Formats: sequence, structure tokens, C-alpha cells
Amino acid sequence: MTISDDSFLDPDDWDAFRKRAHDMLDHAIDKMASARDGRVWTPVAEALKAQFKAPLPDDGTPAEQVDEAILALLPYGPGNTHPRFFGWVHGSGTPSGILADMAAAAMNVNAGGRDHIALHVERQLADWIRGLFGFPPEASGLTVSGTSMATIIAMKTARDAALDFRSREAGIDGAQLVAYTSSQAHSCVARAFDMLGLGSDALRIIPSDETFHFATAALDDAIEEDRAAGRQPFALIGTAGTVNTGAIDPLNELADIAARHGLWFHVDAAFGASGMLSDALRGKLRGIERAQSVAFDFHKWMHVNYDAGYVLVRDEALQRRAFSNRPDYLQHNEKGLAAGFPWPVDYGPELSRSFRALKVWAHLMEHGPARIGAAVARNCEQVRYLAGRIDDAAELERLAPVETSICCFRYRPHDVVAEEVLDRLNQAIVVDLQESGVAAPSTTRLNGKLAIRVNITNHRTRFEDIDCLVSSILEAGARIRNIAE
Repeated sequence: MTISDDSFLDPDDWDAFRKRAHDMLDHAIDKMASARDGRVWTPVAEALKAQFKAPLPDDGTPAEQVDEAILALLPYGPGNTHPRFFGWVHGSGTPSGILADMAAAAMNVNAGGRDHIALHVERQLADWIRGLFGFPPEASGLTVSGTSMATIIAMKTARDAALDFRSREAGIDGAQLVAYTSSQAHSCVARAFDMLGLGSDALRIIPSDETFHFATAALDDAIEEDRAAGRQPFALIGTAGTVNTGAIDPLNELADIAARHGLWFHVDAAFGASGMLSDALRGKLRGIERAQSVAFDFHKWMHVNYDAGYVLVRDEALQRRAFSNRPDYLQHNEKGLAAGFPWPVDYGPELSRSFRALKVWAHLMEHGPARIGAAVARNCEQVRYLAGRIDDAAELERLAPVETSICCFRYRPHDVVAEEVLDRLNQAIVVDLQESGVAAPSTTRLNGKLAIRVNITNHRTRFEDIDCLVSSILEAGARIRNIAE
């Protein structure tokens, strides 16, 4: 049988491909090098959107045209590499991350298992993370897409351990499992309960206090009431860096309560975990080392390029019991490619895994925890500076304390008192800043009030960017208010 040369997918001319690759790399580096320049966010051009309605070409497209199409996309990201991207909690990435991703793509390994170098990179990374968090040597860790997946893995391990792992075969089987978290917990916790068959009703939402921390006073009673009603409390979830205000829950106190009631203590530290690298925040995270599991992101405040999250579990054996499943075609051997037991697939749901651990490993190797921690500390100082600017401005009102990387406030002229008017005005200010390209804050609600939410987790942000933000908000507020009137 004759095989057409067209069925091979490697380039016919490797030198020509090398030039293509160098050109693309140059554009990628230019994109990162100019991150401070121009607009923060650029809406996608209508003409470009229209191109994505074209059908798939049957015979492919010349490589040069594909490259041109890729380059046309570069201006239209959310803007999180720009130093005045203040919305949500997005990391800013580094140029070195481009190189690590290139190397991983060139290797094209499946990092789910088998005895190859990805396994050893993953294991060394786990050693480093255990050390940073003060976890014991028997703890396990797994690189994942982000905190959402890490939370699912941690909560499945907690669920299965609570049911003596019968749930792996029999399911929940009528067990009335319940867990406890704060009203400020990230939605990924409720989503994990939904996906694990527990249902979000099994997640008891405990009100936060006036500073948006977990209010623990009623927690003991809530746990005992559930037990008296025949339910089975199994987990307590704290947050190190809440999504709305950046508050760090009282982790040591939560650890005490979890120990007293025999609950699995989990910490959602999506961005707050980065505080373990900084003297500015490490003390506030005291108690995280007592958790049964921690979920966090490297791609937020540690600035690893997307995507890269992590789940850390105190008892390796429990995590492996919750996930390991070795059918005949995945049996390990003492020698050969099937050696290297245990594999990453024994600790999570994915057999097919990218080599994302490489960029995390390379990032930590190059920059080191001290330098990354210094960037975290500078952002904390910048947020405190922003809070001071807000407190000094008569037209601005702070709506929450500042603890980590987030400051929530609103534009409030002295003669505007109607809450619905203030909400509309502040929403309009945020949209105006985003669409003008000058800055990109976001919004949230605190105690029913719409807040301008500014998060600073960008290693490129300077104090002059904070000044630009404040002056732009004041200018936009006065202009939009005048138009509305």
C-alpha cells in the first residue's frame, strides 16, 4: 500500500520551520516586553470576531497564513500582563514561562504516568512545596490546572476518607455528609460539592464577621446540631485570601475546631498561599501547616504562566486510595517504561496530563522563593498605599479592610446618598476605565453595596500606576456623574 507524503505532519523543510519558530518567538517576546505599553484591555475587533465563523478548511491552510492568524490574536487578551490590570486575581506571567512551555511542547509527554523525566520533576516540586508549607515528608502533591481542580481532588479525598473509601464502589449511599465554610468562600468549593455528588446544600455557609473573615463563634454549635440531626460532618474549609476582599481566615482557630470535631481541615489558598514566600504575610498564614489539604495556584501571585495550580495533601496514602485505579493496561513494573510507581494518575482524575510542572519547576529555579516573595511584599505595600490614597480623597469611600492584595472602595460624592445611584455610578466608572484602556479594575458587592475592587498581584505594577488609577477614577466619576445629571 502506498502512503501519501501528505499523511506525514512534520515539516518538509526544517530550516524553514526554524525560521517560522524564531519569528513567532520574537513576536511572543515583543508582546511580553511591551506589557506596560498601550491599552490594558482591547475589545476584540468585530472583523476579527467574524473570522471565527468560517468553516474548517478541508485541505488545511498554508503555515504562513496560520502564523499571521495567530499574531492577529495577540492584542486581544484580557490584559493581565499589563501593570494596570487590577481586575479579579490574575497572574502576570514571565518571559521565561514562554521558554518552559516551548520545551514542554517539544517533549510532548503525557505526564500522567510511566517512568520518564516528568515524574522526577513532579516529585522534586512536591518536595519543595512540602518544605515551603511546613508539611511532613509523607505529604503528597499534584500539579493541576488550578485551584478549582485542586479543590475537587482535596474534597474527594476527604469525602472518601470519611466513608472509609466505600464511596469508590458504592457511591455516597445515602450518607448525609456535611461540611462548613464561610460566606466569603470561593464558588469553586460549592462547585466541587456539586460535582462530587454531595450537592451544594451539604455545604453549610457560616456568616463572615464585619471584616469579612470566617466568624467561628457559632461553628461548634452548627456542627453539633448537624450531628444531633443524624448528619455526618466531615470537613471544614477555610480561606487564605478571600476572593472579595483578600481576608485570611483565622486558620489556627479553624484547625483547632477541626481537630476537636474530627473534621478534615482544607484551606483554599488560591492566591494567599504565595504569602508563604513573604515575610509580609507569612505570619498571617499561621495554621496552614496544620491543614489536611491545601489548594492554590502558581499562576496567580507566584506569576507562573497559565495554567498551573497545586493540591497538597497531608496523608499521601489517603490521596492515593481516593484515586488510584490500575487496570491491566496500566499495571506497573519494576523495570522498563512501566516502572516509577506511584504515578501522578494515582493522585488525581487525569491520566492525560500536560507537563505543566516543568514551567513551575523552572520558574522557582530561576527566580527563587525570596525574589518571588519580594514581589508579593511590594504588591502588599502598593495596596496599602492605594488604601491611603482612598482614605485621603473626600470623594472615595473604603468598604473593607486591606489585608493582602485587594482593596474595595467606591466613588461617593458627598451629595449623592441613594445606594442604587451609587451602584450605577460605580459600575459605569469601572466600565469606562476598562473601555478606555487606562486600567481594568472589577466590581463586587459588600454588604449590599457595589464596590470597585482593585487587586494588585502583578510584579510589573509601580506606584505611579496606583496614582494613575486613583486620578482616573476621580476624573471618570466627575465626568460620568455630570453626564448623568
